[in-house]
Amino acid sequence: MLSGFVGLAHAVPADLSDWEIDGSGNWTLQASNDAVKQSLNSRPTVFFNNRDSQGTALGGSIEVQTPGDDDFVGFVLGYNDGDLFADTADYILVDWKQGTQSGWDAGMSVSRVTGSIDAGGTDTSADAWTHTGNVTFLERARTLGNTGWDDNTSYLFDIIFTESNIKVLVDDVLQFDISGAFQNGSFGFYNFSQPQVLYAGITEEEAPDPGTGNGETPVAVPTPASFGLMILGLLGLVVTRRR
Repeated sequence: MLSGFVGLAHAVPADLSDWEIDGSGNWTLQASNDAVKQSLNSRPTVFFNNRDSQGTALGGSIEVQTPGDDDFVGFVLGYNDGDLFADTADYILVDWKQGTQSGWDAGMSVSRVTGSIDAGGTDTSADAWTHTGNVTFLERARTLGNTGWDDNTSYLFDIIFTESNIKVLVDDVLQFDISGAFQNGSFGFYNFSQPQVLYAGITEEEAPDPGTGNGETPVAVPTPASFGLMILGLLGLVVTRRR
């Protein structure tokens, strides 16, 4: 995955056995330990790694394995234990809704959460549904902003999370490239009112430098002090050669 980014060739399978649950979802670890399935049509719920994840690139697949609903799946970044219910929360939410319903359109979006988003099982007036109040909508995805996910279809995802940049790709297509100042915290999966969601083949690796779009390390520009030292070194080399 991440074929458009140079240098991401060292992904290792993630062990989800020590990940934690917030909310009332039923998250079932699969036999391989790098996959988990959430089976309930529940209020907002998060399955998260409970460790600081900035500087990490995470990948895998997401599939809704039922035609029976059309609500929210997705991810959280910079999440901390209990943030689902906390007035002090501050994390990034990437959610993807299949169908337009009750004031929110189908498609993928990114938002900043700054408070509790706990809600009833299908509360269409909740902040997490309307993306108001404690959920500040930021932008729609580039190609999937108004396109919902399909039933029984596996989508590859890649997420790069650093303190100053977040990139999200779906099937190797860049959907978000957001720069800013982001809180450190967990990476996790998110469901709201959507059952039978499988996250599988989860991998993680060191993220590329956020300063470039292709994962290459940018060329360092010498500071005035280091530039002066470089000149002195060159002059010394010239003197030595003359001797």
